[in-house]
Amino acid sequence: MSNVASLSPMMPAKTHARTMADVLERLGGISPDRVRIDPPLGRATLKDVIEIQDREGRLCELVDGILVEKAAGFRESVLACMLIEVLGVFVRKLNLGLVSGSGGMMHILPGLVRSPNVAFASWDRLPNRCVPTEPIPDLVPDLAVEVPSAGNTEREIARKRREYFEAGVKLVWLVDAKSRTVSVYESAEECSVLTEQMTLNGDDVLPGFKLSVREIFAELDRTGNR
Repeated sequence: MSNVASLSPMMPAKTHARTMADVLERLGGISPDRVRIDPPLGRATLKDVIEIQDREGRLCELVDGILVEKAAGFRESVLACMLIEVLGVFVRKLNLGLVSGSGGMMHILPGLVRSPNVAFASWDRLPNRCVPTEPIPDLVPDLAVEVPSAGNTEREIARKRREYFEAGVKLVWLVDAKSRTVSVYESAEECSVLTEQMTLNGDDVLPGFKLSVREIFAELDRTGNR
């Protein structure tokens, strides 16, 4: 692929956290406002993820036994919805599988729950080739899309990206509202950065899918003014 940029090496193995600063560093330098301390750090489970969403309507990911509230932003949500709409039409037309949004939490590795802003899972990856009935299924999507917001850090997103590929995700898109670029990853180490003059395609994951990058970010320019 073109415009290939080398990335930093894999993060070192986890070390024992002695302070909250150690915990935040391990999670990617995120704000402490996003870290839940009830249940106690390191003791949260999938059940806690479900209960907090049901009780408080808050979407959390489960990382190292810690509940981490998912960062969100309105502009980023608009972009995610646009991609869900376009991908959904393409996937349904060919009956390739399912497209989900940020509420579609997935248990992708032991003790790790991630919730991509957008994801595509082919029927072959879905239990019994059906829509899962569990609120957090054991499922690794073919495609994971993250639309980072102001609450995310680069190191947090880098960690997510590495985890996706470790779990078996084939393709990761990072959609950046600020730079209006899409970074396409086929592995954790290298990416192709697509500008608005370029076209996003589905590679081997969604053969035949094509979408102008400009069309994605045009959603942010729409108005109701005449």
